[in-house]
Amino acid sequence: VHTTDFPGNYPGYDDAWDQRRFEEAFRVDVIREEEDTLEFDMVGIDAAIANAFRRILLAEVPTMAVEKVFVYNNTSIVQDEILAHRLGLIPIRADPRLFEYRNQGDQEGTEIDTLQFQLKIKCKRNPQAAKESSDPDELYFNHKVYSKHMTWVPLGNQTDLFPDADFRPVHDDILIALLRPGQEIDVLMHCVKGIGKDHAKFSPVATASYRLLPDITLLQPIEDEAAETLQKCFSPGVIEIQNINGKKVARVANARLDTFSREVFRHEGLKNLVRLARVRNHYIFSVESTGILPPDVLVSEAIKILMGKCQRFLNELDSVSME
Repeated sequence: VHTTDFPGNYPGYDDAWDQRRFEEAFRVDVIREEEDTLEFDMVGIDAAIANAFRRILLAEVPTMAVEKVFVYNNTSIVQDEILAHRLGLIPIRADPRLFEYRNQGDQEGTEIDTLQFQLKIKCKRNPQAAKESSDPDELYFNHKVYSKHMTWVPLGNQTDLFPDADFRPVHDDILIALLRPGQEIDVLMHCVKGIGKDHAKFSPVATASYRLLPDITLLQPIEDEAAETLQKCFSPGVIEIQNINGKKVARVANARLDTFSREVFRHEGLKNLVRLARVRNHYIFSVESTGILPPDVLVSEAIKILMGKCQRFLNELDSVSME
């Protein structure tokens, strides 16, 4: 990405800078993709579209989460309501595209709209523990209740519907409660399909954010000590110092890494030599999945939802024009 090809404007830095709009073909560039994170660029779109896409990722891509908790026995110090709330926030590794939405008011789930999990655990003393020991890990069995203790209980013919399924919490080490000898938890959970707009537990992303691509322009050569000072004003990797004819000369190496700290404007000798701007139609997206679905799948589903919204709007316009 050549940041100087698309000069933009950053309000307050240079009001005289020409606020030109750039019309170019829309494109998506994937920058970094890992197991649960995805960074990509959307170029050639308006801010409204970028923000709509972000909001869809946060609130309208469906997932499966615990909705109902049937408490048969809970003698821990965690109240039933708090326990149910903690269980609801545990991300469940289950593809929501395999299930339907449960009908409102339906108390009994079916194999097509509900996943059932059981958590049944009791704390006991370890008879082999040393008498002088004070470590709970040595004194007790099952004194820490983790998400790994949740087990899938198939409903109806789910065993046949999902023969290779591995429905379980995304992470096995989520601490749910602490127990002491004689205390136990016995609950049954119903997971249903929902969206983050109804409750945050259904949100498929930990974070979904975007920022405009920074544009840094050096208005004249900056050399020697001034170059070293300039380099310290920006995030590591933004400014590079080259040795040209025995002089240290600063150049913009990677403006993408800049965080707009404004530190450069604290230096009288530098603030008029640097122009900070942002490319107005170049958005850097960062999506971090909770692990329920890979981030690339979440992005794909969000695009489908946005396309569906656009199609419904066009259909409404057609129906109005026909009337």
